[in-house]
Amino acid sequence: MKKILVTGGCGYIGSHTLIDLIDNGFDVVSIDNNMRSNMSQLQTVEQITKRKIKNYNIDICIKTEVEKVFEEEKNIEGIIHFAALKSVPESVENPLLYYHNNLQSLIHMMQVAEKFNVQSFVFSSSCSVYGNADELPVTELTELRNAESPYGYTKQIGERIIHDFVKKNSSINFLLLRYFNPVGAHESALIGEVPFDKPNNLVPIITQTAIGKMKQLTVFGNDYPTRDGSCVRDYIHVMDLANAHTKSLQFLIDKKNETNYDIINIGSGTGNTVLEAIKAFEEVSGIKLNYQIGGRREGDTIAVYADITKAKTLLGWVPKRDLKTMMLTSWNWEKQMQTKK
Repeated sequence: MKKILVTGGCGYIGSHTLIDLIDNGFDVVSIDNNMRSNMSQLQTVEQITKRKIKNYNIDICIKTEVEKVFEEEKNIEGIIHFAALKSVPESVENPLLYYHNNLQSLIHMMQVAEKFNVQSFVFSSSCSVYGNADELPVTELTELRNAESPYGYTKQIGERIIHDFVKKNSSINFLLLRYFNPVGAHESALIGEVPFDKPNNLVPIITQTAIGKMKQLTVFGNDYPTRDGSCVRDYIHVMDLANAHTKSLQFLIDKKNETNYDIINIGSGTGNTVLEAIKAFEEVSGIKLNYQIGGRREGDTIAVYADITKAKTLLGWVPKRDLKTMMLTSWNWEKQMQTKK
């Protein structure tokens, strides 16, 4: 089995990707210092896959620590780099933390990949690089606007770092996945998103409000130029997103790439408003949500959703789960967490 290193393997997307990689015949190793995660996610992955997974609890902003992993783990065939801080509001409040963590970690992973001759590298970028795009749906050729948050800007800079690197170095092949809004949970309801402190993402806020952890949900703005005034997002089920990373890695390993740098959108290809997401949850759960309309939130983009033609054509990837499935699996996961207490 080909050995794949996943940074941020204890996180929401990383842990689900470990499952998909194992399901598709890969051996996996994780790096995660649990700054925004915990080992229980990895333990659940082991429960689901019946496979023991090694995690290195290190800070990849310390290059020598990363090198030690590669010295111990022989024959790493590919890297999927998730490890990054991702909260838009937190990045607005503490931009230096985001610039240091998200960029230094990427640079070190690239340097060590080059040193140890790892030829396949999948970088998890974000739709936040598009900012407030002039055209919808956005394609990979859509002109990037100013990022609306320091988090989004770290993804723009990260893409530029990789772009500049490959111009002078052809030893590593990169696929940059601009993924949209991951939601949902594994169908087993044993693993899902675990928000730390107060959640910032919509779906955990929805489920926590429904179950009573939060008293009320606030919709940030109903005066945007959209069909119901709330922001439009492209929601993608986390297991569909995980599979896109697996397919991207296989694409590189099989040497199907014609260039050593490419960008692919990963989303559902459909835009839904915040209020539509709330309605979908109410329909699958049978629960009427307590929500209020608030003012606009700094850093939020008005509308963004993907053209996923390239992902379908190059990777043979298509999303399989609709918005109601996303909401139902999220709700089942929330209820499962409640029973564990």
